[in-house]
Amino acid sequence: MNHGGAFRLGPGLALLIVAAMLLGGLAVPPAAATSPPPAVNLTGSVHGPNVLGLSGAGSYFINATGGPAVLPNGTVAGAIRYYASLTGSNLTGVSFFPANATIGPGGLTAKLTVNNLSQSLVLHLLIASTYQTQNQSINLTYSVTVVRPYVLTATVVAGPQTILSFAATVSLDGVAVGSVTIPTLTPHQTYALTFKYPTLGLSPGWHTFTISVTHAHGLVVFAGGALTYSQSFYIPPAPANYTIWYVAGIAAFFGAIFIFVARVGARRRNRRK
Repeated sequence: MNHGGAFRLGPGLALLIVAAMLLGGLAVPPAAATSPPPAVNLTGSVHGPNVLGLSGAGSYFINATGGPAVLPNGTVAGAIRYYASLTGSNLTGVSFFPANATIGPGGLTAKLTVNNLSQSLVLHLLIASTYQTQNQSINLTYSVTVVRPYVLTATVVAGPQTILSFAATVSLDGVAVGSVTIPTLTPHQTYALTFKYPTLGLSPGWHTFTISVTHAHGLVVFAGGALTYSQSFYIPPAPANYTIWYVAGIAAFFGAIFIFVARVGARRRNRRK
């Protein structure tokens, strides 16, 4: 009962209100956790030969870093992967392996194998960096031209003892352009080697391939006993473009006819007078 206008809570009701306040406080949801922003934006690269010979193959180094997968302190918490595809006029027998893979901190190497058709190929790489619900991606392209290569052939002969496999250096006009692996040879065994050099073109004139087996210390020689072998070939200059002379000649011809007709017409007019 209320005496003197004052309102007082009973002990039971006070406890219920306090409990409700506590429960209400516990019911407030905590602030949503947010993932840290990436340390740097995602970047990637691909490196490898941009010219391959018919039915040849090349190695391509792929690397990427950054994006959500890399935390601000540099820790790789997520994953960075690439997904590859190719475009070209004829992709029968053309492959890129692996077609997709995880890129580790040191990058990775993939292999492009081409067919025996001269054509231009484009390698497309989608690189994605993901961590939890975050993701970032970039697209890279790399052009590769498939051409008919220049071919160097030679025959080597082993000496009186077994020779382990080694690489022979190949030079073009005095500049090293590659090497060819000579397998293990038994005593007096012969081996026919082949080196293919793909290029978008060489300047007109004479060029010389030279291959050396000096690494074998005289235990392997070319037929005839030499330690080096050279093969020269000639590239003719492009045919002259006579189109401009044809046009000039035609113009001169019709010009001469015009002058002749004009003079004849003038003479006839003079005679009539």
